[in-house]
Amino acid sequence: MTGLDVRKQFGAAVRAHRLRLGLSQETLAERAELHRTYVTDVERGARNLSLESISRLARALDISIGSLFLSSTGGESNDQNSGSIHILLVEDDPKDIELALRAFAEAKLANQIEIARDGATALDYMLCRGRYAQRQPKTPPHVVLLDLYLPKVDGLEVLRSMRANDTTRRTHVVVLTNSRSDAHVREALRLGADAYIVKPIDFQSFSAITPQLNLYWSLLNHQRLGS
Repeated sequence: MTGLDVRKQFGAAVRAHRLRLGLSQETLAERAELHRTYVTDVERGARNLSLESISRLARALDISIGSLFLSSTGGESNDQNSGSIHILLVEDDPKDIELALRAFAEAKLANQIEIARDGATALDYMLCRGRYAQRQPKTPPHVVLLDLYLPKVDGLEVLRSMRANDTTRRTHVVVLTNSRSDAHVREALRLGADAYIVKPIDFQSFSAITPQLNLYWSLLNHQRLGS
C-alpha cells in the first residue's frame, strides 16, 4: 500500500465518521481546532498527517485513533486487547513509565504498550527467549522506546544486540534521554537509533518525531503489523 493509498483511505474514514455524526466540515474543523481547508484536504487524501492532527481529528469524532485507522481498512477494532504489541517501552524509572503511559492514554492511542524494566528483559521479549519463549517472533514491536541507563543490560548494549539480530535489525528505536548533550545519545544514533526524545515523554514530543520515522500509519495499523 502506498502513502497515497493510506491517505485516501484515512480521509475516507474521517469523512464517513463525520457524516455519521451529522457534522459539517466546518464543525469538525472547529472541534479539532484545525482549519476547514485542512479537513477538506484530509478527506481528499491530500495531506500528510502528524500524530498530533490525527489525535485532534479522532477526539473531534469521539473515536480512538486505532479505531479510526482500522475503519479505514475495513478491520474491526478491539481497543481493549488488539492481540498485538505495537510499542515496547524499556524504562526502569516508575515515574517516567507513568508519565509515558499517561501521555499515550490522553492521546487515546489504541496501541497496547509492553513494558520492560531492564535491558535483559527487553532483549528476552524481542528475541523470544526465557519467559517470552512462546511469543511469536514474527510480530516484534514496531517501535522501541529505549532508556539508555538500564539495570542488568544497558541501553547501548540492547541497541547493539538488536541491530545484530535479523529479527530486530529494522525495528525502529527511539532513545529516551535526560539531556540533548548526552554522549550516550550520540553513540546510540551512531549505532542505528532512529531518533531521541528528552524525558519526560509527552505526546507532542512523540508526535514530532513520527514524520521522521514515517510511523503515523504503521504504528496504528493493527491489521498489517508484522506482515
